[in-house]
Amino acid sequence: MKKTILLFAAIVFTANTLFAQTTWKSDKMHSKLTFTITHLSISDVDGLFKDFDATIVSNKPDFSDAKITLVAQTASINTEVDKRDAHLKSADFFEVDKFPTMNFTSTGITKVAPNKYLLKGNLTLHGVTKPVAMNLVYRGNFTNPQTNTTSAGFQLTGELKRSEFNFGQKFTAPVLSDEVQIKANGEFIKS
Repeated sequence: MKKTILLFAAIVFTANTLFAQTTWKSDKMHSKLTFTITHLSISDVDGLFKDFDATIVSNKPDFSDAKITLVAQTASINTEVDKRDAHLKSADFFEVDKFPTMNFTSTGITKVAPNKYLLKGNLTLHGVTKPVAMNLVYRGNFTNPQTNTTSAGFQLTGELKRSEFNFGQKFTAPVLSDEVQIKANGEFIKS
C-alpha cells in the first residue's frame, strides 16, 4: 500500500512538473491585431495596431486555463490613410496623448468545443474599462527544429460597441457603425 501511495505521488508530481505554469509571448513578426468598422452603412474600413504586446500564461497543454493580457499602443493605429490616422489619434477618438494604451486582461476562459473557447476579460479603451467576451481558437503548436523554439497559434474574434467606451461620440450611425469587429491572429513563443 505504501508503495502504491508513493508511486501515485510521484506520478502527480511529474504531471504537475510537465505542465507547470508556462509563459508565452507574442511573436510580433507573426501576429496582427485588426479591426473593421462600417462607414456610411455601405462600406467597411479596416485598420490595425502596429505596436502591441500580448502574453499568455497557462498550466495546461490545451490552454483551457489560459490567462491573457494585451497592451496596444494607440498611436500605432494604421488604416493606410495618413489623414484618417491623424484624426483617429485626436481627441475625437483615441486621444493618444491622454490614453496612450488600450489594455485587455482576461478574467476567465470556457471551453466550448475542441480547441475553441469563450474568452472573457476587461478591456480598457479611452479611459473606460468594460467586460468583454471574445471567441478564441487554439490552432496548435509547432516546434522549430532549427531554433528549438515552440510556438502556439491562436485566432481571436469578437465585436465591441464604441458607445460603451465613449469613443468617437460625435460620429453616430450611419456615419460610423457603433459595432466594431475585432480580429487578432497570433503566434506566441514559449518562454
